[in-house]
Amino acid sequence: MGIEVNYEGKIAMVTGASSGLGARFAKALAGAGAQVVLASRRVERLKELRAEIEADGGAAHVVRLDVTDLGSIKAAIAHAETEAGPIDILVNNSGVSSTQRLLDVTEDDYNYIMDTNLRGAFFVAQQTAKRMIQRAKGDPRKQHRIVNIASVAGLRVLPQIGVYCMSKAGVVQMTKAMAVEWGKYGINVNAICPGYIATEMNEDYFDTEQGRKLIDMLPRKRPGKPEDLDGLLLLLAAEEAHFINGAIITADDGMTAQ
Repeated sequence: MGIEVNYEGKIAMVTGASSGLGARFAKALAGAGAQVVLASRRVERLKELRAEIEADGGAAHVVRLDVTDLGSIKAAIAHAETEAGPIDILVNNSGVSSTQRLLDVTEDDYNYIMDTNLRGAFFVAQQTAKRMIQRAKGDPRKQHRIVNIASVAGLRVLPQIGVYCMSKAGVVQMTKAMAVEWGKYGINVNAICPGYIATEMNEDYFDTEQGRKLIDMLPRKRPGKPEDLDGLLLLLAAEEAHFINGAIITADDGMTAQ
């Protein structure tokens, strides 16, 4: 007996969709049949991505979103649901980082990372969940999915990115808290913890001497590709995954198994 996952009729909102993992997540969901709402501050990049998705036969919408601004979050979600329809799936992906020792972190550095990675992720999920819960009260059979993008850095400390590690550890605990509180409304909240993934933001680093040394420390001496996360994302976002809630799943090619 096989299981066929079908996203036709589903509305999926992806934050941080203008590049990297977010852009790939949007393409994967659109390719599986979902209408995708592309959200980030870089609207022109989102429009380019929308054109790519539409050229491949998918459907996408663009909304401007600054996750550090609660007013922007509320406006973006309202716009998304007006334009595309009620959000069934949220991929909570926006994130930033900086490389420095903890002793060198300034207040601005700290706020830059925490406001996006933890505070922003929390309020995007909260504001989306409020609407999901309201719909679930009207129809208890309604299923919703929230997939938070954490990191292996939320599970172990990696050098030079201590505040980033702290922020992603917060996302891990946030995911569990949301799963416990919102599960009764048919909202499954899970987190993906990627390992080192080569994107346009870091591929130059992997070509440096330090980057090559890091790759040599990985079990199979290779970084991942954004598409390596497609299967896990599509699993967690599916209605068929109704018994997976509060899971923190690594996708790191064995890195944290060492």
